Amino acid sequence: MSRLLISFFVCFSYLGIAQDTYRLSSESVMTISGTSTVSDWTVVANTIKGSMSKTTEAFTEISIAVPITDIKSERGASMDNKMYAALNAQEYPTVYFMARRLKEDILKNGTLSIAGVEKPIQILVKIERGDGRIAISGTHYILLQDFGIEPPTAMFGQIVVGEKVAIAFDLVFYSE
Repeated sequence: MSRLLISFFVCFSYLGIAQDTYRLSSESVMTISGTSTVSDWTVVANTIKGSMSKTTEAFTEISIAVPITDIKSERGASMDNKMYAALNAQEYPTVYFMARRLKEDILKNGTLSIAGVEKPIQILVKIERGDGRIAISGTHYILLQDFGIEPPTAMFGQIVVGEKVAIAFDLVFYSE
């Protein structure tokens, strides 16, 4: 009888901690936008890699990686190269985000790593579930100086990127 109870307890313990893994879909979108002394600008992350783990109770981890050289602007290589230099892409080629908890509509215990500087963050998000997918969307604002980034300039310093940058995302995950 005790063996049966132990087996029963072990089986239900595993059920309680079972995790589902989700992969980020190619339909996900991320843009980074800001201002300059001349005009507003937006760049697009053309490659976004990510995964998410979820128990029946809660999200347990979300991780996102964006290769810097796959972030492109419509203004061409000159702007892209200034951005890559500002982000120190040769030494730190990827921007990383990881969150250990999603509670209600807040990604908690998050870490954002840009240009070799990690900062703890929390992000307000909107979550949609259905059709075998989980979509997470939101916008998070950062200050370049918080990550040790010197705002890029052009035209001999006449054009300067603004300090505040918006990272907008629509991430779509599918169960593996």
